[in-house]
Amino acid sequence: MPRPRADLPLHLDRDASEALNVQLSRALRELMRAGVLTPGERMPSSRALAAELGLSRTVVTEAYQQLYAEGWLEGRHGSGTFVVHVEKSGHAVPRRPPREDPPVGGGFVSRTEARAAGLLDLRPGAPWVHDVDRAAWKRAWRRAAAEHPPDDDPDPRGLPWLREVLAGHLRRARGMVVRPENLVITRGTGHGLDLVAALLAAGGRAGVEDPGYERARNILQARGAEVVPCPVDHEGVVVDRLPDGLRLLYTTPAHQYPLGGRLPIARRERLLAWARATGTQIVEDDYDAEFRYDVAPLPALHGLDPERVILLGTLSKTLTPDLGIGWIVATPELATRLAALRRRLVDRTGGTVQYTTAVLLENGDLDRHLRRMRLEYARRRALVMEHLGEWAVGDTAGLHVLLPLGAARTAEIKAKAASRGVLLEDLTRYTRGEPSVHGLMVGYGSVAPAGLRRGCEILAGLLREP
Repeated sequence: MPRPRADLPLHLDRDASEALNVQLSRALRELMRAGVLTPGERMPSSRALAAELGLSRTVVTEAYQQLYAEGWLEGRHGSGTFVVHVEKSGHAVPRRPPREDPPVGGGFVSRTEARAAGLLDLRPGAPWVHDVDRAAWKRAWRRAAAEHPPDDDPDPRGLPWLREVLAGHLRRARGMVVRPENLVITRGTGHGLDLVAALLAAGGRAGVEDPGYERARNILQARGAEVVPCPVDHEGVVVDRLPDGLRLLYTTPAHQYPLGGRLPIARRERLLAWARATGTQIVEDDYDAEFRYDVAPLPALHGLDPERVILLGTLSKTLTPDLGIGWIVATPELATRLAALRRRLVDRTGGTVQYTTAVLLENGDLDRHLRRMRLEYARRRALVMEHLGEWAVGDTAGLHVLLPLGAARTAEIKAKAASRGVLLEDLTRYTRGEPSVHGLMVGYGSVAPAGLRRGCEILAGLLREP
């Protein structure tokens, strides 16, 4: 275990107008550029450095948070805070892909750890799973265990019964007319995109919204695609600025992630016309399409052009990520090719999980749960807007709102909120290169209403500070 560096040459001016945390982050940055702090070196804990410099721990924590955000430092759970590799150009280069969870107080915090520590986790991306009908849940699993024997040759398209009842669900929930032969059952949208990328994207140019879903970029790159950023605005992907030569375009038209807009009908039609003219395959992630509160959902792109659009869906947000069920909607010919690929890769979705999901769909338990959660999330969104409405933007959908702020203000508020026990996420990891938009994402899916209210009150107080 590397030992922390002691006696760092740091000189701060307490009489200067510049805040001490800003001075400290700049001084540490200069030491890393100069090679005094070397890649892989363990930093002093925030408590130790604060004691050494005679500062409050909050000042050191805020300085560390700024350097985390810029990529100069990384946290290793249970080990501490470390300097990352630095190029000669002076730019920080992470030594490993960024973790899903942002650093807090010198380490990375998972959602489970955040709950255990009493932190208010307002990071986006997680649903409220505690209101699942436990009786219906147990009933479905018991029936699956009793009626679905082990299968030594599962259908790579997915359980036929599940595809049949899922087609009915998509008709009711999304107004989509699909048949079982259009469906391939997956373990989620990431898995679905991985299969599509393996079949269609390798060696070609693949467009991803920017800012956009980080994991989509990672999946496409891992499958050998050249990932190209595609600009978005407050309504979604900007069709007139799409790059040339794309083989595939990944987009989230129902609720653009992370900015929150939804693609209007006119722009959807322009996008499909562009795709037909260029021969580009559209991959539609139907992200958060189920959760709209003040307006009716727009039709899926797939319904407007089933030949040109592949749709990815999941129950991770509707029900629980723990279920691990998603789907691909494609032409029967493409679904056949995807099934053949799965067979070659020995890639499967668990049969018992599929049977359980089919039971939940057939009994209407999933539809009832979805109706309950629409009401619950609408109440939570209203609570967030009550406190943060003067700063928030985005469409009335999904499980988060966006607070656009300048770069410095974003880092400042995020660090101060963390020091008060409120975890937030900025847009850094959703942008390839230098972000054109800065701000904080406030998720309201995974925190109980009382905690959500307290977190919003803390955040509103910070935003009103000069």
